[in-house]
Amino acid sequence: MVSQNINKYEDKILTIPNLLSFFRICLIPIFVWLYFGHKESGLAAIVFIVSGISDIADGIIARKFNMVSNFGKFFDPIADKMTQIVVMGCLIYDYPLLAIALAILAVKEILAAILNMITLKKTGFVVAAVWHGKLTTVSVYATIFIHIVYPLIAGNTIPDIVSKIFIIICIGIMLLSATLYTISDIKTIKNKKNIE
Repeated sequence: MVSQNINKYEDKILTIPNLLSFFRICLIPIFVWLYFGHKESGLAAIVFIVSGISDIADGIIARKFNMVSNFGKFFDPIADKMTQIVVMGCLIYDYPLLAIALAILAVKEILAAILNMITLKKTGFVVAAVWHGKLTTVSVYATIFIHIVYPLIAGNTIPDIVSKIFIIICIGIMLLSATLYTISDIKTIKNKKNIE
């Protein structure tokens, strides 16, 4: 029964999770406009929180109602990374050290995209997110969140040591995830060759 439901949506594009992913992409220019254009950090924080909630919601809906689709496996991470990269890019203006995390995130995603395309071409499989990928997303969102929200609560910028701790942990998790994804993709490709 479950497999039938999964097959029902695997080739669909217009699903609720995919619409929520599109909604997150639409929130990106709104965040930039509020954060830079109007210096409304509070409203920008709300937009970012809404984006995060929609990310959680689309994952729950996809699993609970078996709405996992091949398109969604590509589109959801794209919406996530676009949000993370743009928002982190905005924060670099106030927290220059985030530039290192942003650079690593960008390289990681480019490498992942290349490996995923190779894996898809060689095996026909669309690689879904695994635990360390989700951990990376959580760490990036947590790092962004603390840098946006702390100044609103405390009335001043986040202490340098706290900022550095969050950024260093985030970088470590991203590097771990990139390594594990690379190993996994290479093994998948090799196993496919061995089967053939």
